[in-house]
Amino acid sequence: MSEVTRQAVIEDGDIADVEPGYRAPQVCNLVGITYRQLDYWARTGLITPSVQRASGSGSQRLYSFADIVQLKVVKRLLDAGMSLKKIRQAMTILRLELESAHPLNDVTLLSDGTTIYAARSPDEVVDVFQRGQGVFGIAVGPVQEELVGEIHRLFPEHDVDIVAVTQREATAT
Repeated sequence: MSEVTRQAVIEDGDIADVEPGYRAPQVCNLVGITYRQLDYWARTGLITPSVQRASGSGSQRLYSFADIVQLKVVKRLLDAGMSLKKIRQAMTILRLELESAHPLNDVTLLSDGTTIYAARSPDEVVDVFQRGQGVFGIAVGPVQEELVGEIHRLFPEHDVDIVAVTQREATAT
């Protein structure tokens, strides 16, 4: 069975939308984390699957493309030495960006080791660095592009329009 599952959303008896969902083993492969990490993050609410949550023993979580982008950002923050507490704060910022009208491609997360900033323009990035506060930054747009390439590499037989899904999820309000 394919690792990509398509979920149909039924409204008034008609199929309104089709959402691709990614199972945990493939998500772990795409993000570079263990299943134990993914499970812990889902159970503690750091990042929960938005396509399908686990509903008991034997059920599978299904993650959207936007979920995978968030997981990849968490992984990058961990790799940069951020604490899980600080990462939870960063994910709150990213969730706000996902729910706004601003596309993910315009977001760069910056940290001075104490505070995490979400910059939407090059001027905001420069401003943080000029104040001597920036230690590192993660541009979310390139994370998306990297994941699109990885998904196409892993699922060449699937005609999944990831770019359309990405734009819809990024501009959802």
